[in-house]
Amino acid sequence: MYNANTPLSADLPSSRQLLRSTLLAAIAAAVLLITVVLPAEYGIDPTGVGRTLRLTEMGEIKQQLAAEAESDAAAAPMAQATSNAAPTAVPQAAAPAVEAATTAPWRDEMSVTLTPGEGAEIKLRMQAGDKADFRWVVQGGAVNFDTHGDGGGRSISYEKGRGVAEDEGELVAAFTGNHGWYWRNRGQADVTLVLRTRGTYSDIKRAI
Repeated sequence: MYNANTPLSADLPSSRQLLRSTLLAAIAAAVLLITVVLPAEYGIDPTGVGRTLRLTEMGEIKQQLAAEAESDAAAAPMAQATSNAAPTAVPQAAAPAVEAATTAPWRDEMSVTLTPGEGAEIKLRMQAGDKADFRWVVQGGAVNFDTHGDGGGRSISYEKGRGVAEDEGELVAAFTGNHGWYWRNRGQADVTLVLRTRGTYSDIKRAI
């Protein structure tokens, strides 16, 4: 029978070495928790590193989606009771308004299709005080939305809505950064959202 050699006590780590390794592991875990996990999962960024790495925005969106799901779940019994009491109207696709001849043409137009439960975000790159006219229309249903902005370590929510089929107005940047919209389809069928914009902004892009 083969007997393994018993390690010498000198080859084993000392209690001090074990304690040091444990402390280093705990410190590393704490750093990851503060700089990565909290911003990415909960939108909490005490150090500012998460926003630099664009993790805080991800966490804020996750929290928003969780709040929406919680709100929808709470509203479901009431909606069911209303449905049993009387038939409700199904949201109809909103037809784009005919632009007046005197209105300036739209600068950009973007279209996104959202499956049930899917979300999308489009943002404009703006300087503080820049203004942008916008109009978005949902074809085939309605969406939940959040008009917001972020940049330079700051964030702002301009407006929120639930079950909205269209919206229009003027977006004024509160500070230099990215400003725009997040939409989520809470319906049971695909919808197509069309966004038209014009004004003083340097760039438009889909973030999600």
